[in-house]
Amino acid sequence: MTDILEKLKNYISTELNYWDFFGAIRIIKDSATLFETSRGYASIEFDIKNTMETRFEVASVSKQFTAFAIMLLYDRGLLHLDEEANKYLPDTLQLPCRITVHQLLCHTSGLHNNYNFEDDFYVGADRMPYDREQFFRNWILKDAVNNPKKKTRKSFDYNNSNYNLLAWIIETVSGQTYSEFMEENIFSKLGMKHTAIDNGQQILHNKANNYMHDYGVLVSVPYTNSLYSIGAGALVTNCDDLQKWYECLRTKDLLSERSYKIFLSENKNHYCYGLERYAENSYLHGGDFLGVSAYTQYFFDENLCILILSNNESLSQYRLGTGISAILHHGQAPISRRPEELLLTPHDLAKYTGTYLPGKIQIEEKNGKLYLVRVNQNIHIELYCIGKDSFIRRYEEQQTPHRLIPDGGGTPSIWGYQRISEAFF
Repeated sequence: MTDILEKLKNYISTELNYWDFFGAIRIIKDSATLFETSRGYASIEFDIKNTMETRFEVASVSKQFTAFAIMLLYDRGLLHLDEEANKYLPDTLQLPCRITVHQLLCHTSGLHNNYNFEDDFYVGADRMPYDREQFFRNWILKDAVNNPKKKTRKSFDYNNSNYNLLAWIIETVSGQTYSEFMEENIFSKLGMKHTAIDNGQQILHNKANNYMHDYGVLVSVPYTNSLYSIGAGALVTNCDDLQKWYECLRTKDLLSERSYKIFLSENKNHYCYGLERYAENSYLHGGDFLGVSAYTQYFFDENLCILILSNNESLSQYRLGTGISAILHHGQAPISRRPEELLLTPHDLAKYTGTYLPGKIQIEEKNGKLYLVRVNQNIHIELYCIGKDSFIRRYEEQQTPHRLIPDGGGTPSIWGYQRISEAFF
């Protein structure tokens, strides 16, 4: 174990230094801390560094808590998983198609996914004051309204809307707010004193700010209203509390044996309820949002847990988590390094610039550098060339390059969108 621990320390330290990681990492073995470290800043503005006590947003890691809360209600006989979700939703939140609670939990509902390039929800509508019914009508019902005869699909489609609805089911069935129910029935029960649902107004002490690069300079991420992530995100926590959560799942506290079996049973695409399963009694889930990278992996039979929390999304938490797991299981850890840059002139770069999706995706050249313009033109992500028509991000890890012009030539494209104009609009 000494050799493995030394290899682990060297691997993590090298990766975090190389990618300028902000955040905290903890590895738990046999209910004790095997390794932990914190790096970077919780607040650049006030020169406050991250510590192991710092609280981070964890994005979609929140889903496992929402799913668990649903199973608590199931255990109490207050809902049934195979019944229509409408039975447990108020009149103002009724779905026009037969979608069960189970389908919401395992992402097979077929609901509209509002986190896409075409819609104006992401860093648009989700910046506005929160109105639950309006959010439901305009964004969750959108596809169903446009296609009233559409039947729910059976295929897997990961979608935050499913977990928004599950949070509202929790509120309707329990008679409490989502935050109140989680605090009373999970957080306080497990002694998770540093965990809360972020409503965007409550002061959450020791919470890290989130950062990303704009024109190569670290900036605070654009504002979004966290209430639009209810059930699917909005959880703020730290390594201490996530360790308590892991112990709850491992020792099967709070739920019945039957409910745990359902909670951890694999459905489509390796997805259980709020967790993914890829090996016997091994589960994981990550989280990604503006400036947020989170990763939880549990090996219950080995009493092993890997926690990665970050507030600058500089490296791939999934690759790092896979590497940590590989070392702990006597394997080879994947290493990612920035490919060598191929220098291009502004004239060469100009052939990629223009509008790909109006108001949503542009590419610009400025001072001899190429920038992918996103988030309603708020963020300018520097790209550099690594081969013919191939580009990757300068400051964040990217394992699959953007191939801006396909083999054989043609119109420049990115994420499947062809350039429609050399102008910007």
